[in-house]
Amino acid sequence: MKILAINPGSTSTKIAVYEDETPILVNNIRHTVEELSEFPRIIDQFEFRKNLVLDTLEAKGIPFDFDAIVGRGGLLKPIPGGVYEVNDAMLDDIAHAMRSHACNLGCLIAAELATLLPSCRAFIADPGVVDELEEVARITGSPLMPRITIWHALNQRAIARRYASEHNLCYENLSLIVCHLGGGISVGTHYHGRAIDVNNALDGEGPFSPERAGTLPAGQLIDLCNSGRFTRDELKKRISGSAGLTAHLGTTDVQVIVKRIEEGDTHAELVLDAMIYQIARSVGASATVLYGKIDAILLTGGMAHSDYIISRLKERISFLAPIYVYPGEDELEALALNALGALRGELPIQVYQ
Repeated sequence: MKILAINPGSTSTKIAVYEDETPILVNNIRHTVEELSEFPRIIDQFEFRKNLVLDTLEAKGIPFDFDAIVGRGGLLKPIPGGVYEVNDAMLDDIAHAMRSHACNLGCLIAAELATLLPSCRAFIADPGVVDELEEVARITGSPLMPRITIWHALNQRAIARRYASEHNLCYENLSLIVCHLGGGISVGTHYHGRAIDVNNALDGEGPFSPERAGTLPAGQLIDLCNSGRFTRDELKKRISGSAGLTAHLGTTDVQVIVKRIEEGDTHAELVLDAMIYQIARSVGASATVLYGKIDAILLTGGMAHSDYIISRLKERISFLAPIYVYPGEDELEALALNALGALRGELPIQVYQ
């Protein structure tokens, strides 16, 4: 089976070509700010990114003869995890999605490219809107605002399955806490194959991150919204995009911040330690969801490369359970293997409706 996996991100489009379980191409197509500034909306980048995928395959000498094309899932309505075949209902919902993110382009590009081949199928897998919350986890103090989940479902689940495989265990039998430490931070409580509690890592819940504000004081946020100082779009950016480390310190680059700390910047140290503190606090809260019975805590994402962050985080949470670190993300491999499992009949293909 030959599979093309496509993962659109805010400043890149990552692609991989797999023959069965073997990667034959992994490529990161980077986009400059100047290139993307030509497009008023993210959805307008569709043709640009699609053509870059085709051009890259041609330049690398990869024949366009795939059994499946799988894209990163977008911000659809809440759905259970798994593999979904792209259909008209999904494409329509993405076209009218209330939240804008580059991941919304994944199913659009996959569907369009699949039409170029006679028997190629288009899939998504474990999109960021996967919702497997326990009912008790949905309730907030206001009936107008139930909790929703927007998180790194694809990578969290891939890392959980990787941990299980490495230890000859079954993911569906484990109780895990998985932390994705990237531009956004999601802390998921995985119980027997379901993420029964996880924060909305995009627009306002959980730890603050390099570019997102996390949970904010509600009263002060309401006052700010009614102050007249900012437009609605400006306020949205102060929650996601221009928040977190970049709002405090002017950069999302943890290496740069750590260097500043080493040079004596005490404010940078306080802010970075505050983020680590909030991550640890979220892990501790997740431990209560599992009644303290945790098989392992898994740390993943780009910031898991940072010894500064990981060492200090371990100091706070190591008493809870064994900790395993998986720096970076396995999203392209996860996409490809989900598509392969669907083609082989090993994973059920779910219908989006």
